[in-house]
Amino acid sequence: MTATALPGVLAGVGPRTRTTQTHCPYCSLQCGVTMTGGDRPATLQPADFPTNRGGLCSKGWSAPELLDHPERLTRPLVRAVPGDRSSALVETTWDAALDRVVEAIGRTQAEHGRDAVGCFGGGGLTNEQAYQFGKFARVALRTSRIDYNGRFCMSSAAGAANRAFGLDRGMPFPLADVAAADVVVLVGSNPADTMPPAMQWFDEGRARGAQHVVVDPRRTATARNAALHLQPLPGTDLALANGLLHVAIAEGLVDEQYVAARTTGFEQVREGVTAYWPDRVERLTGVPVADQRRTVFALARAGRAIVLTARGAEQHRSGTDTAQAWINLALALGLPGREGSGWATVTGQGNGQGGREHGQKADQLPGYRRLADPAARAHVAAVWGVDPDDLPQPGPSAFELLDALGTDGGVRTLLVLASNVAVSAPDARRVMSRLADLDFLVVSDFFLSETAELADVVLPSAMWAEEDGTMTNLEGRVVRRRRALDPPDGVRDDLQLLAELAGRLGAGHLFSADPETVFAELGRASAGGAADYSGISYRRIDEEQGVFWPCPAPDHPGTPRLFTERFATPDGRARFVRVEHVEANERPDRDYPYVLTTGRVLAQYQSGTQTRRTRSLQLVAPLPRAELHPDLARRLGIGPDDVVELATRRGRARFSALLTDDIRPDVVFAPFHWGGGSSANALTDPALDPTSGMPAFKVCAVAVTRVAGPVERLPAPEAATQPGTSPHTPTPARTPLPPSRTPNRLYRDKGSPEPAFPAPRRTPRVKSTPRFLQGVYPITGEGLDEPGPVDPALRYTVPAGAAAQALYFRGGNSTEHLVYVLLVRDGVPVRWFPIGAKNEVHVPLRVVEDMPGGTVVELQAAAPIGVTGELVVDLGLVEV
Repeated sequence: MTATALPGVLAGVGPRTRTTQTHCPYCSLQCGVTMTGGDRPATLQPADFPTNRGGLCSKGWSAPELLDHPERLTRPLVRAVPGDRSSALVETTWDAALDRVVEAIGRTQAEHGRDAVGCFGGGGLTNEQAYQFGKFARVALRTSRIDYNGRFCMSSAAGAANRAFGLDRGMPFPLADVAAADVVVLVGSNPADTMPPAMQWFDEGRARGAQHVVVDPRRTATARNAALHLQPLPGTDLALANGLLHVAIAEGLVDEQYVAARTTGFEQVREGVTAYWPDRVERLTGVPVADQRRTVFALARAGRAIVLTARGAEQHRSGTDTAQAWINLALALGLPGREGSGWATVTGQGNGQGGREHGQKADQLPGYRRLADPAARAHVAAVWGVDPDDLPQPGPSAFELLDALGTDGGVRTLLVLASNVAVSAPDARRVMSRLADLDFLVVSDFFLSETAELADVVLPSAMWAEEDGTMTNLEGRVVRRRRALDPPDGVRDDLQLLAELAGRLGAGHLFSADPETVFAELGRASAGGAADYSGISYRRIDEEQGVFWPCPAPDHPGTPRLFTERFATPDGRARFVRVEHVEANERPDRDYPYVLTTGRVLAQYQSGTQTRRTRSLQLVAPLPRAELHPDLARRLGIGPDDVVELATRRGRARFSALLTDDIRPDVVFAPFHWGGGSSANALTDPALDPTSGMPAFKVCAVAVTRVAGPVERLPAPEAATQPGTSPHTPTPARTPLPPSRTPNRLYRDKGSPEPAFPAPRRTPRVKSTPRFLQGVYPITGEGLDEPGPVDPALRYTVPAGAAAQALYFRGGNSTEHLVYVLLVRDGVPVRWFPIGAKNEVHVPLRVVEDMPGGTVVELQAAAPIGVTGELVVDLGLVEV
């Protein structure tokens, strides 16, 4: 494909047949493809576009199969009996369907207020559609209730990037920089399966000697090709990042000149990582100390180095802080803003970047403007031709919006565009019950998805090859999605739908159905904002194979690489932010003894609405398969391909068992592409990140049971065994997780790096339960002969029926005087640990006999009278 390729060229013998340069409908790579269509069936070939360079994955190759799929929706559907969702969905006219929609909107807002009508969008909408959806909600409906499924994808990384750099562009440099980097660390990312054409950039780097480190609880296809695989327990990536920074500081690897010149806040972070010494981090994460050190030395000594995070690290209740911890490490090593180096997050959905820039998020206006900012409201309102005071204030985030559906104060009528929340939302059975509580549900989609099956009105939408618009890929490159063929008769695209609905609601003069007109308005609305598209036009995109934002003027070249001179903060400096590891919201226990994590597989995509209907992909991945370690399977009596039931506190789901030593023995992996009885998201934890509103998709406690031998079709769990869905409870105002206390001194770890990466080490199966009495605590001395309790957290009672042993003690002393820590058993001191002034101790323990159930273990401390300071204490025990 050349830079001057025409958008559509007539080809073949049919007069309606044309060849069009466009883009794959799936992931954020937005691979270039050449479509030949018009007379169906359409075909495609990969194009020589900068991101894919002629490559394409199986999903992209198979995309045309869906354009004429027999299940394709081509007529609006309504309930045969209005208001009765148990009645059949029957075909109707567009006028009749839209009449029902507008009547429901009017009735709901008249009875319950404007915010009783809500909107929910998708990360696959074009920029024009996402922009118009946000405008539609705030201008035509005047509701604050709008969010989108990207909240379940990119929100934590976006929150961290905005906090640290003042700007969220997932990848602030071109994808080609990956090939130029000497070291790449990928955290919770598996591009070999999720975006295979991107692997050519990684392969190119390795071919010239680059070292790649993959951080993932599974030995994925990406991890198998890496020089080093770190296999942490899900939910501990923040502790690992803090531990790596601890090593960097201790070994003098911090780029002090960069930190002084280009950042603020490092001293607080330096203090915060003091408590993350390597052997403690190994206990928290399972990552060996030697591998921690090798990773840090590789990053610090590389000429060019990149840290990439993705959903594995970010889809947690502390996902924003986890992304921030990896940003802190990158900043300390001087990576962001250097050519071929930096931190980035790997955007997942097709328009996951553009979809979050222009107004689908509950708190956002176009150009990344804040809805609560009076100046931003005034600018956008002027472009829209409305009074700024008429714009609503920020509303609730995605899961909060969904969890309040049908309740007093919640949304009663919901419009869903290009999203299948019945499969993609956390605690999916609970969300489905909320959808059923709605007074009215409208879904626009091209198939009858699990969400559409619940709707009062289903509107057929055009598919990717049948619409014009723009997408913004993972690099921040704005590309053209060009119409390659006409949609079936009677099918409209979502831009036309929104313009028509706005007209019926009395605001039609403010909306257009022409994508180029809408894009030009988007440019004006984004002008001066962080994501400034005002200098981008369809013509420029065609001529330049995409334009990188920000691009504030027609003669501006675009910005492929950000932060080379300053960050997007008021003072131009990046922000270090101190963050602390917190335990997962759910920890394994006797009833749910393992950890469940979820993710994608190669032949499926998102909620599977498209890929589960693609015949060629179904042949590759016909059944959802849960991955279990052979040791775990053997213990539970599970054989290859057996039917297993995964159970959490929220639901049960069934999968075919895939036995593999690529996963930790204490972790189970389930793909999230299926619904019904194999819905992984019926199991996941809806606990939300306090900053981003991201649910904790990637870790919860799970039980595993064998149900039957291999089958061709998985049976659904018995309905009677499903736990009841929890009632809606209003979400309190979110506040960031508070940091713990830390001492003012770094306790250094000694040692030298090893020169080469060894083969990845497997994490051994845990046969007992570790217990730790640890933390950083203030101390005020009352005399060395007057020991006393330090904190209630340093007291542990051995459970009945169990026994415990103390394995080690480690402590640090920030004061100028000798202090003692006492190990006390049932009120009697059994060991004293002297810790010198500004010093530390590390003592293996084999002197305390087995402690039976009911034994009380406590750490106490003693210091000279009047001495104040802080103690770092860490007592490791094992419970058997």
